Amino acid sequence: MARPKSPDFVLFFAVIGLLSLGIVMVYSSSAISAYVNFSDSYYFLKRQLLWTTLGLIFMFAALNVDYHVWRNLSKPILVLTIILLVLVLIPGLGKVVNGARRWLGFGSFYLQPSEIAKLSMVMFCAHSLSKYQDKITSFMRGISPHLLLLLLVFGLILKEPDLGTALVIGGTVFILLFAAGAKISHLASLGIAGVVGIVVAIIVEPYRLRRLLAFSDPWADPLNSGYHIIQSLYALGSGGLFGVGLGRSREKFLYLPEPHTDFIFAILGEELGFIGTVTVIILFFLFAWRGFRIAILAPDIYGSMLAAGITTMIVLQALMNIAVVTASMPVTGIPLPFISFGGSALIFTLAGIGVLLNISRHVNLK
Repeated sequence: MARPKSPDFVLFFAVIGLLSLGIVMVYSSSAISAYVNFSDSYYFLKRQLLWTTLGLIFMFAALNVDYHVWRNLSKPILVLTIILLVLVLIPGLGKVVNGARRWLGFGSFYLQPSEIAKLSMVMFCAHSLSKYQDKITSFMRGISPHLLLLLLVFGLILKEPDLGTALVIGGTVFILLFAAGAKISHLASLGIAGVVGIVVAIIVEPYRLRRLLAFSDPWADPLNSGYHIIQSLYALGSGGLFGVGLGRSREKFLYLPEPHTDFIFAILGEELGFIGTVTVIILFFLFAWRGFRIAILAPDIYGSMLAAGITTMIVLQALMNIAVVTASMPVTGIPLPFISFGGSALIFTLAGIGVLLNISRHVNLK
């Protein structure tokens, strides 16, 4: 292979732009709730700065590791991830927050295995699909092994419950199967089965069904199931073209739940207006363009699959978060990449960016 070049600076600056905006918005959106709950307006900001620093360390470390190294490590990393996903479901080991058992850890340090699962599934599927590409047109030999693995990981994450993350992983694997050359008829069958499965998952859990009904008419129950959506729309509507001003949101005064995590985009829209939200969307569009371009021009199939998977994983999550905040889909608890407050999510997302940047060093993007 050719000697590695400089990484793609367009992709890098798009990520840094989103990270910088995220740090500002985490402080702005969380200062009130942090003061009320912890008597420290900087509580979430200090932690976000710590997670960002750790994430950047992981990113630069991965940037300087040849991406082919992850090919041999993908299987043990995935096995470890599955073990962690099982452990988090064991009472006494997994920490329960707001009725969800998603974290492992002790003291003030907690790890979310489902965030590791997103990256480890991409790494393993990239390796497997590139190694057995000649079998991908066969449903039994090419698609079934990946489908069984997906069902295992999807089921474990759904059990937490975390439908949003499970959907991101499912959607990413689906796109990778398409990119690897799977037959459209096979993918269409999987898509239909997936939709049926999601409908069943919604029906069997009362809170998911309430969210679906609230999505169709949030004002039918404005103080309960429709509350999140209504307050989010109030925030976005109040922002207008230029916003009410940075730090001057009204919804963050304990009206909008989770203003610094799942609904941070609504606070951003309120304070920075339409201009601010469009800026975020442009940065994600720029990220998607460079990420998929790296995937197309990668020097080998493995690099192409790996770059496509990492890019899809992040873009799909961003699309879902923005869709939820704008009432374009039912509420699912999923953060906005690079911008929402979070530890495991930010660290492993930036680690994936490091891998993507390393692939870009082997690509002629001019």
